[in-house]
Amino acid sequence: MTESTRIDDLPAALADRQFPTVGVWNRLEGRPRTIGFDRALSAEVRDPLWLLTRQWQMGELLGQDAGSPVTVTYSIGTSTPSRFRPGVGQEPIEDLPSDRPLETLATRRRVPFAFGAESIAFDLRLIIGRRWFKLLERSIGDLNSLELFRTQYVQLYPIALPDPSNDADTQQVADPEVWATLQAVAGRRMDGYLLYQHLLGGGHASDNIVDQLMLYSGLLDHLGTRLVSWFDGLIDQPAAEAAWDARRLEHRFSVAAADPTGETVLTAPEFPGGELDWHAFSIDPSGPLDGTASGPPPVNRTAFPAPVRFTGMPLSRWWAIEDGQTNFADVQPDSADLARLIFLEFALVYSNNWFQLPCDVPAGVLVRMRGLAVTDVFGQRLWITPAGAGADEDWQRWSMFTLGTRDAAPIADTRLFVPTTAPSIATGPGLEEVSLIRDENANLVWGVERTVRVPTGESRRGSEVSAEVVAQRQRLFPPQQPTDPTAAAAYAVMSTIPENWIPFIPVHVPGDTRSVQLQRATLPSVVDGQPVHPRTSLLREGLDNGARYFINEEEVTQTGTTLRVAYNRARCRQGSVAVWLSAARGIGRCSGSSGLRFDFLADTQPS
Repeated sequence: MTESTRIDDLPAALADRQFPTVGVWNRLEGRPRTIGFDRALSAEVRDPLWLLTRQWQMGELLGQDAGSPVTVTYSIGTSTPSRFRPGVGQEPIEDLPSDRPLETLATRRRVPFAFGAESIAFDLRLIIGRRWFKLLERSIGDLNSLELFRTQYVQLYPIALPDPSNDADTQQVADPEVWATLQAVAGRRMDGYLLYQHLLGGGHASDNIVDQLMLYSGLLDHLGTRLVSWFDGLIDQPAAEAAWDARRLEHRFSVAAADPTGETVLTAPEFPGGELDWHAFSIDPSGPLDGTASGPPPVNRTAFPAPVRFTGMPLSRWWAIEDGQTNFADVQPDSADLARLIFLEFALVYSNNWFQLPCDVPAGVLVRMRGLAVTDVFGQRLWITPAGAGADEDWQRWSMFTLGTRDAAPIADTRLFVPTTAPSIATGPGLEEVSLIRDENANLVWGVERTVRVPTGESRRGSEVSAEVVAQRQRLFPPQQPTDPTAAAAYAVMSTIPENWIPFIPVHVPGDTRSVQLQRATLPSVVDGQPVHPRTSLLREGLDNGARYFINEEEVTQTGTTLRVAYNRARCRQGSVAVWLSAARGIGRCSGSSGLRFDFLADTQPS
């Protein structure tokens, strides 16, 4: 073991560097002499001239004429849409009511009470009849006269009992529950919809009613008017044409608003249904609907701006702690992620340079921001025009929440549309659901009726309803048993397809610019070879009038599309309730195959 060197004269050894390997260590540690930290946290300045010099060296003393705003006077022009037109053609124009959401007018459709000669929606028919009897009970005190009127109305507007032996009543007797319900109400309850139609056609409730003393004729006519008003307010239905475009499978409509510069038409050419907001509209430069009307004058208001504040915003004061819920410094954007980089630059560098100004506008108006008159702390006033103004085709212009233009416009439109939409819409169960899918093997598009309405108004699976109809028709038209010996295999012309599968074939319409369209076709029934017709109002478009039905080919994508009809309910701003029937379009799941085959051998004996 090496012995340590003994140094007798340490100062002389250090001065002469006799032992260069000798090291000196001292431990540095804080030794506070007091328990208070007031002086340490006061950030005392020992040399203010040095600090000013450093600020001048770093360029912090370069002033700009950019005082903070104190007051802002903004000028806006508002116009309220007052007219509505379904579709984009020459459909009739109606006044836009202010007592219901815009979704009601945009998506409402008529409630079908019959498919051709077949009566359906017996639930609503019974509700109208029950309402009529309630009105009679509250208005007629004589029980004998009341019972007499009950009997006469049941006889005048009866619910007919279906005939199981008649093929025309197959839809009403195929389902055991529907058949039992119609048996229970036939001859005992009145068809209120027949009375409603009679009143709409100009008739009176007292027509063909025997009133021996002629005491209640005027009362019955008055109650008939109340019945029509009640049902018209129960379910909102279009008076003429609906906004649903069956060829495009979407809603198309326009609203018009007038301001001092003229009338502006806002068009929603591709609204699939659901929530309606400003982004569904575009400016239609074709002109006013039916003339030009003057709008209200501009509105000028003065407000106090406030700095923008958000969670995690860097604070400019000393010893201020930011909210740690949002850490913008921990965001790691990619070098090509320009949107995130710009957002971080705003949040971390220029966040304290932005101010927000409250500008309250009522719902259901088209707002044009004319400009802002800003007064800063130096007393100067500056007029600021809306951002994004200029040429519409300039791709470098800044815009947000602005309306697009259907055609090219020379000047960009910077207005904001706040439609009168419902904050929340309650959607009922699907009464009709149709899936449009592509079958590449058969070169067809199938409209599969997933859910259909039965005559009682309820909805059931389309496959179950079609199977019950086939079973009922086989009882009416039993197949003939072959008398010849049956071979092990038989020639089949075509395979069997469920009757809830409606084919659409690709065709070319002469004189149309489209090369291919999808036309509704029919398949023969497995019972007697008669054509099978759809059971949903979505696919029966024009069928009762003998018209053909076409769908644009691009509307059915490779993954397909879905259509759904359901009742909607929303509460209006005035507190009233709006109920309407609407159709909505959704995304399909995938393509499918029906298994359609032609000219094949089928086994006739079980294996």
